[in-house]
Amino acid sequence: MTVGEKIRKIRLFREMSQKELGLAVGLGEQGAKRIVQYEINYRVPKADLLSKMAEVLHVSFQNFYSPAPGSLETFIFRLLWLEEEFPDILRLFQLRRNANQYGPSDHIAYYTDGDDWPTREPVGIYFDSLLVDDFLQEWLLRKKELYAEQITYEEYFEWKLNWPNTCDDCGKHEPAIPWRKQK
Repeated sequence: MTVGEKIRKIRLFREMSQKELGLAVGLGEQGAKRIVQYEINYRVPKADLLSKMAEVLHVSFQNFYSPAPGSLETFIFRLLWLEEEFPDILRLFQLRRNANQYGPSDHIAYYTDGDDWPTREPVGIYFDSLLVDDFLQEWLLRKKELYAEQITYEEYFEWKLNWPNTCDDCGKHEPAIPWRKQK
């Protein structure tokens, strides 16, 4: 979702007109025109104006920009906005250790390849999307191959850098861009 789309969605949620928002952030009588330009992505407001908009709209400025791109907070805000853009795709669930971990269970259990259960019960996330699910399945496979030293970190990083062209559907076909070193 673009910054302009976020401004519009939050402004409407707060039941403000474009003119009201423009005046509140100090854009004067022509403020509505500027807000329109921002909302249709004709112009992009600078960080200081976005901060003022966030203050007026009573939201975190990180909804509009990140002072630390690549941070975990940025990742969290991307997930939150992803849910707004695709409300039926992102799913959350509570994971619990299966008390009877070696016997049958009616519940889905968290499985790990080692003894790495977190100190607190984690929350699981999945995406009801074939594209994302296929990616996550292949990513998990690549991580397992890396930990088992079946591939090198350089191969793993090459796979990530050129995704989706390095996809092989978990070994079912040749990727468009080879990423494994020849042995």
